[in-house]
Amino acid sequence: MTYRIDPKLSLTGEIRRIAGVRIGKAVESLEASRTEPEKGLHNARKRFKELRALFALIRSGDRGFCRKENRRYRDIARTIAGPREATALIETLDRLAKEFPESCAGGELDNVRDALVARRERIAHDRADLGPVIDAAIASCGEGRMALHGVVLPDDPQLAADVLAEGSGRTLRHAARSLAAAAKRGKPEDFHNLRKAVKAHRMHLSLLRGVWPRPQKSRRKAVEALGDQLGDLNDIFVMRWLIDAEGRELGARKQLALLRRLLKRSEKRLRKTCLKDARRLFGEKRKPTLRKIADRYQSSAGNAPPQADTADVPA
Repeated sequence: MTYRIDPKLSLTGEIRRIAGVRIGKAVESLEASRTEPEKGLHNARKRFKELRALFALIRSGDRGFCRKENRRYRDIARTIAGPREATALIETLDRLAKEFPESCAGGELDNVRDALVARRERIAHDRADLGPVIDAAIASCGEGRMALHGVVLPDDPQLAADVLAEGSGRTLRHAARSLAAAAKRGKPEDFHNLRKAVKAHRMHLSLLRGVWPRPQKSRRKAVEALGDQLGDLNDIFVMRWLIDAEGRELGARKQLALLRRLLKRSEKRLRKTCLKDARRLFGEKRKPTLRKIADRYQSSAGNAPPQADTADVPA
């Protein structure tokens, strides 16, 4: 598995290997986006999120490197934001039609959907000349690949375990703080921050597969489901913003009034479900979990002789 840290190998070598593979996959997706922009750019952005989660996990081991590389992939992702976000709004409308069939059986929102499709086509047309943007993103990925040779992490099992426990604990704290803010204030940005923390935590579960306390498999499924629900909620917030900003271009007043009502009903359900599931996942005490991660990492590392850092960054 490429996105998984092996405790039996040096932490420095594993981070270089994992990051190198993610960068390579990002470049492949960027190249594919020349012919399939929406799919390619969307997949590339996923790889950049995985890289940023990786660097968040090891930040205490090399803060300067992780800050710089986190900014690198954050900035690249911003430059390649494409029509995928517009597609998500169409999917939101389709989801509402399935969730409330009695309100949409007569095609009441068909005109709104047509307007959203036309909006996506305009966005795609505006970004038709992606060549220079893709070239710049690939070049920056190449610089990031070279920068991997400079990362130096503690390879002693105990010190490496401390780095990983601290990184995963920081993300858990972020999720708990974001959950508290979402429960108290309930602003869109609070749920957005919770969603980012949930995504990072899901990636950390993958990276630490094998050393995270059991039952990890069920937790991964629950975290993934929560991330999807928070994504649906975020799309509702974006849709509401779009109605306020471009309502006249989306449909008639009666259609938009219906859409607002359905968005409100769906939002109420999603808020309740997300908060309930997040409390179950992030309301637990963190210290016992983090101690188990450190102990299991050290135990796994102790089953193999120490290895020097001879790993090459994948080309």
